[in-house]
Amino acid sequence: MHAFKETTLFADGRAPRVFEPGAGERDLAAFVSARRELIEERLLEHGALLFRGFDVASVADFEGFGEAVSPRALDYTYRSTPRSSVGKGVFTATEYPPDQEIALHCENAYQRDWPLKIAFCCLVAPQSGGETPIADMRRVAAAIGEERMDRFEARGVRYVRHYRPYVDIPWETVFQTSDRGEVARFCEANGIVHEWLDAQTLRTAQTNHGTARHPLTGERVFFNQAHLFHVSNLGAEVATSLLNMFGADRLPRHAYYGDGGEIAAEDLQAVREAFAGASIRFPWQVGDVMLLDNMQMAHGRKPFSGARKIVASLLDAYSERASNEPVPLAATA
Repeated sequence: MHAFKETTLFADGRAPRVFEPGAGERDLAAFVSARRELIEERLLEHGALLFRGFDVASVADFEGFGEAVSPRALDYTYRSTPRSSVGKGVFTATEYPPDQEIALHCENAYQRDWPLKIAFCCLVAPQSGGETPIADMRRVAAAIGEERMDRFEARGVRYVRHYRPYVDIPWETVFQTSDRGEVARFCEANGIVHEWLDAQTLRTAQTNHGTARHPLTGERVFFNQAHLFHVSNLGAEVATSLLNMFGADRLPRHAYYGDGGEIAAEDLQAVREAFAGASIRFPWQVGDVMLLDNMQMAHGRKPFSGARKIVASLLDAYSERASNEPVPLAATA
């Protein structure tokens, strides 16, 4: 049996760290199970791992990998984007049209619960494009700058959403129920202010962190999705259209500082430029599995052509709870 190969994909960067199998070790779940401590060490060190050349051809293969990495999977509740469940703890990547780009972000950073790890698997590689770019949050924070980081930490971010038929994703999808009583119970349990403005229009608002501390490194991380939720993320033309259609106080989704103040355009621009400047990407190969430390690495999606099937798992569920420090959640099935 030959030893596995371990390299770094980009010579001038710390991520992703690449693992390729030795002879007789192409079962990825078994490979990870036998080296759990090494995998954890490398993930903490590099922030992103790429497993390439293993026998990963199905959702079941990817499920096995996820279970080997962590028994604590996070269900995708209180959704921000459309996804479909395709296996135990496995979802499709965000189902936006192929011509749209998904901005870099940390998964569930708009929530009080988030996964410490997120994994992606390429089952069908696109004909062109469709990369999942990643960005080192250390570089992002440095580019945003201490003053803005302090501002986001002190003021937090308030996310306001309006759910209507045929606009954005429906509340039934977001909350994974058609029972309004269940929605009310979920909102009350999670500090989400909710109100039915009319028979078909639901408004929710939640004020959350602007930064967070990594539970293992103690590093302060820019950890929110203000730049995604803010109407300006859609571009000037679409933003103007939505403002004219719904008004500034009833946009499908929007972000403010936690005290209700508008987020300055220059702050949002600085955040977007910081993510762009830290972004790296590589083409997917069939069977690739990428594991990210969700607080060290952001991810996104580039537009693509041709078929593309990327599935994802949210692993190691954590909750902010009442403090600013994440604390472990109970395991979820």
